[in-house]
Amino acid sequence: MSTGGVLLQGRHINKSYRQGSKSISVLENVNVEIREGDFTVIMGSSGAGKSTLLYCLSGMDSLSDGEVLYRGKEISQYREKQMADLRTKEFGFVFQQTHLVSNLTLFENVAVAGYVSGGRKAKEIQDSARELLARMCVEDAATRFPSQVSGGEAQRAAIARAVINHPGLVFADEPTGALNQWNSEEVMGLLSELHQGGQGIVMVTHDVRTALYGTRILYMEDGTILDELKLEKYAGKDEKEASYRRAREKKITDWLSALHW
Repeated sequence: MSTGGVLLQGRHINKSYRQGSKSISVLENVNVEIREGDFTVIMGSSGAGKSTLLYCLSGMDSLSDGEVLYRGKEISQYREKQMADLRTKEFGFVFQQTHLVSNLTLFENVAVAGYVSGGRKAKEIQDSARELLARMCVEDAATRFPSQVSGGEAQRAAIARAVINHPGLVFADEPTGALNQWNSEEVMGLLSELHQGGQGIVMVTHDVRTALYGTRILYMEDGTILDELKLEKYAGKDEKEASYRRAREKKITDWLSALHW
C-alpha cells in the first residue's frame, strides 16, 4: 500500500444535473484522497456515480459544489485553458473507447500528445513514443492506423499516449470494457507494470478481475463512497500467479458480497 503524500483530494464534492424542471443528484458530499503511488479502483453498481467522480476529479467535468486539490492547489475553479493545460501536462487518460485519431498512425497518435504538452524537442518526443510503443508490445504496429489494428493493440497505444508526458496520475474509465479476456489481462498487466514503476492510477471498473490490480478499492452507492478495501501492491507474475490471483479475487468478491453488490 502507498505511503506517499496526498496527490489529489476531493472535498465535499457534489454534482447534479438538470432534467427538465428536476435536479438529479449524482454525487453527494464525496470526500476522497489519492496518494502518490496509489492504484485506486472505483467500483459500484450502474448509476452509482463512478465515472462522474472520475471526471470531476480529473477536471473533465465541473462540480456543482465542493473542491478538488491537486498537489495542494485548488483546481476546481480553474478556467478552461488552465484546466486544459493541467490535463495535458499532469494527467493521462485511458477510456473504454481509445479515441485515437483515425488518420494518424499509432506512433503519430502517441507523439502528438507529447508535442501538445510542449517543453521537449521533437526527437526526444519521438524517441519516447517509440520506446513506449515497444514497452506496450505494439512497436510492430507503430506505422498502422487505428482501423488496421486490433482493439487490444489500439488500447495499448492509448496507454502509451496517456503516459508520454510523465503524468502525475492516469485516469482510466473502464479501460478493458471493450476487450476480450485475453486482451483485458494484457492491458491490465501493462497498467500494473506502470504502477510498479511508481505511476499513480485512478480506475473505474465493474470487473473484479480488473480490480484486483489495485492497492485500494472504493465502493460507491447512490453517489457516495460507502466503503474502502485496502490491498497490498499486486505481486506481479511468478510461478504462483494463478493461486495468488484467485485468493485476491476471493478477498474482493467476499468484500463486495458483504456490501450486497
